[in-house]
Amino acid sequence: MLIKHSIASLLGAALIALSGAGVVHASEQQRPVDEPSLLERYTTSAQDLILKGFELIGINYRFGGTSADTGLDCSGFVQLVFKEAIGILLPRTAREQSEVGAVIDQQELKAGDLVFFNTMRHAFSHVGIYLGDNRFLHAPRTGAEVRVDDMRQSYWLQRYNGARRLLSR
Repeated sequence: MLIKHSIASLLGAALIALSGAGVVHASEQQRPVDEPSLLERYTTSAQDLILKGFELIGINYRFGGTSADTGLDCSGFVQLVFKEAIGILLPRTAREQSEVGAVIDQQELKAGDLVFFNTMRHAFSHVGIYLGDNRFLHAPRTGAEVRVDDMRQSYWLQRYNGARRLLSR
């Protein structure tokens, strides 16, 4: 019960952060009614990623795993979420995924960005999906399950390698 409440709280916070901009620029006021604004397109894609990722919480980690039925590793998790949520086909490994998209500074992270870590003594050996508020969703390691972690934990702080943005903003 506590876990479901925590997940619901995180999801609520992520969705509020995505929809909280509230500023409407003059250029957006003149767009056709049936065409979504840039904010709406971003919000929808990021929300879809987050919702799909949350559906996979609790799936067992499996090295080389690419299926929710048999288990997922970190890059298999990210690959599956992007494919099923928004139809983006990503490369298979974390290293290859680190070469896709725009490089962004940690201070500019937004929900849906990919975050990378050095967990195997080489850069870009681990990947997750940023949720906002310094939290990310990932498949951590053998014996664990897909979950949300805080990037401010010393383990992640010491291993952060960078981030990439795939969603247009």
